[in-house]
Amino acid sequence: MDSPSFKLPPLLAGIQSPADLKKLPAEQLPALADEVRKVLINTLSTTGGHLAPNLGVVELSIALHRVFDTPRDKILFDVSHQCYVHKMFTGRAAALNTIRQFGGISGFCKRSESEHDAFGAGHAGTALSAGVGMAAARDLMGDDFNVISVVGDGAFTCGTTLEGLNNISTTTRKFILILNDNEWSIDKNVGALSRYFSSLQETDTYAWLRDRAKKFIERLAGRDIKEQASKLLTAARGLITPLSFFQELGLTYYGPIDGHNVNRLEKVLRIAARSQEPVILHIITQKGKGYEPAAANPTKFHGVGCYEVSDGSTAASPTITYSETFGRCVTALAADDPAITAITAAMPGGTRLDIFRESFPRRFFDVGIAEEHAAIFACGQASLGLKPYLAVYSTFMQRCVDMIQHDAALQSLPVRFCMDRAGLSPDDGPTHHGLFDISMMRCIPNLIMMQPKDEAELCHMLATMQGINHCPSAIRYPRGCGEGVELPAEPQPLPIGKAEVLAAEGQVALFALGNMNSVAAQVRAELAAQGIDCAHINARFIKPLDTECLLQFAAQCKLIVTLEDHSIAGGFGSAVQEALNTACCGTPVLRIGWGDTFIEHGSLQKLRAKHGLTPEAICTSIRNRLQSLS
Repeated sequence: MDSPSFKLPPLLAGIQSPADLKKLPAEQLPALADEVRKVLINTLSTTGGHLAPNLGVVELSIALHRVFDTPRDKILFDVSHQCYVHKMFTGRAAALNTIRQFGGISGFCKRSESEHDAFGAGHAGTALSAGVGMAAARDLMGDDFNVISVVGDGAFTCGTTLEGLNNISTTTRKFILILNDNEWSIDKNVGALSRYFSSLQETDTYAWLRDRAKKFIERLAGRDIKEQASKLLTAARGLITPLSFFQELGLTYYGPIDGHNVNRLEKVLRIAARSQEPVILHIITQKGKGYEPAAANPTKFHGVGCYEVSDGSTAASPTITYSETFGRCVTALAADDPAITAITAAMPGGTRLDIFRESFPRRFFDVGIAEEHAAIFACGQASLGLKPYLAVYSTFMQRCVDMIQHDAALQSLPVRFCMDRAGLSPDDGPTHHGLFDISMMRCIPNLIMMQPKDEAELCHMLATMQGINHCPSAIRYPRGCGEGVELPAEPQPLPIGKAEVLAAEGQVALFALGNMNSVAAQVRAELAAQGIDCAHINARFIKPLDTECLLQFAAQCKLIVTLEDHSIAGGFGSAVQEALNTACCGTPVLRIGWGDTFIEHGSLQKLRAKHGLTPEAICTSIRNRLQSLS
């Protein structure tokens, strides 16, 4: 994957594996860190990617690979959006310019990509539980390798992280947890745990006492005196600091530690590697370190597209994005209805609920990386008459399926579930594609689900949600720019469960969902030029399906074609087939969507071309099906 134009600086070029990194003299490590940061800044300016998180873990990554021996030792990165430096030290530096590009390396850890990627990830809250599972497996196998889970402080708001933390000491005696504390997940961290970690950074009294007591203990000769002094220090720690939280969980705490002092990190990691009890290393890092625009705006540079290296500027979107449309519209609705609240799980900027927050801070709730809690929290508000709009990326809303069924639908609570990034999330790949929400949710009774064809219709659907007070409702909309249509001054509610007929005549009926309507329009034009007329229906509603409209076109057409930016397994097309089967209608259905596989990362155009979702490929599929029917 190496590009002729991609030349690595000298120190980094000499590192083909962690063994090469271990050979470098300690005095050269600061220069290596500088090289790594320059490569990250310059390369990601053209590929896009998670710049700020990786700039913050350069020294940590150096220290980890100098102390531990992957792939024997297992290093797990929570979310793993901060794994670019790890990839550079494990034989993939020359391929960094392909990161997140079609056919290139992934922007996350991926087991199939390298033996050094111990565990694949893309969602928060997996590294600790997976690491404890590995440690337990190691113990059962009688082995002694190290397991290290690197977890950001934001992920400590995630329920699975806390569940895993609760089980470490009762499961294994040898485990290393690194708390990478930079006060950010994507946006500024929130909640009591965030305040707790901040308090740990501020305990100068404990740090002074710990260091003085340690030196005193080391000078003592008798083991009994050492043990008594150690116990005294432990007792003092509980009095002076809130470290009893980790102590009670059975973890030995080291920190806070400067996460940009590679020599100090190495020393502490070597102590942890020899430990026969679970330890937690609390390191303090700066997200975006070494690049002023990223350090000043870590939210923007958490995951960024192309930018100018000189000042970090990025090109403006050619049209308003769906996310911004959502933020503006919900805020406008809230101006007229004080019962509206807005909830997100650590994504105020990504979902553009930051717009709502500016206008109605008391009615805005960021619960941290805790999607399940967010869903039940919204149900609690709805049970008392509020109108909560919960905005979460589709790929993370998967975690809320139980809550949508058990807490919202079963109790007829009118929570508004708003799924950003539904459909393909191209460059991020399979961990972030929103291709399964329809199949997971449409089987839930007492739920209304819809998808707009453009940003104007998104406003109308949000207004529709506003009037749904007898059951939960869900809306899915894609990542990125809209179709460029003008937003309505006064959005109007749509009739529930009614499709929009855009073209009524044809031997083929194209039932398109959401952003696939623009593709359907191109298909219709191309087939018309070939003498095949098509009706075009904007489905709008996934549930309830407009069966009256469907049966009308099934009666007059030779073929029903469904188009969706979703997996065809259990998706919108499956709902159409089920409805026709229930009505004993034998009109054939051709389902167009993503196949029953995990879709890789790459540009939208290349992925659609590979998987047969371009207008040309769809036209070919329709012609072939018509030919088989004649």
